[in-house]
Amino acid sequence: MIISLVGYMGAGKTTVGKQLSERLQLPFADLDDYISSKEKMTVKEIFARKGEIYFRKLEKHYLEQLLQKDALVLSLGGGTPVYYDNMELINHHSNSFYLKLKPSELVRILAKKKAKRPLIAHLKDKELKEFIAKHLFERLPYYEKAQYKIDAGNKSPQEITEEIIEYIKSPSNS
Repeated sequence: MIISLVGYMGAGKTTVGKQLSERLQLPFADLDDYISSKEKMTVKEIFARKGEIYFRKLEKHYLEQLLQKDALVLSLGGGTPVYYDNMELINHHSNSFYLKLKPSELVRILAKKKAKRPLIAHLKDKELKEFIAKHLFERLPYYEKAQYKIDAGNKSPQEITEEIIEYIKSPSNS
């Protein structure tokens, strides 16, 4: 079984993914980290040296590779579902979960972590709010294609993990 976690940056995909992996005794992979290890460059360096189009092609290649595994918890980059037919691939080869947060919740979370996020590090707080609202609006149609939606607002990573495990173990989802 493969479980894919989609959603905007800061939604908790990696944190929840690691917990799910531990609880379900499945291997864990973060797609961005996987790409970095294979390419021997950070995602930021790939973007800077080769450009976004090159990165998105790599991303699709490594996504296809990971989706061939038998069992995995996979945390995807916030942009992954948007490009090529990635969301269709994700849904075909895995149980996909969209960790859903409101723009205001994302702003609150990401304002504290801006320095670690190259895409938003240069933005002032007021610009951050507008950036997230616009970006999320553009990506929402892709995220909404996920098979399951989890309202992640005001929930701990443990609560989100439990909710996903309940979905997976539910007889109607077997």
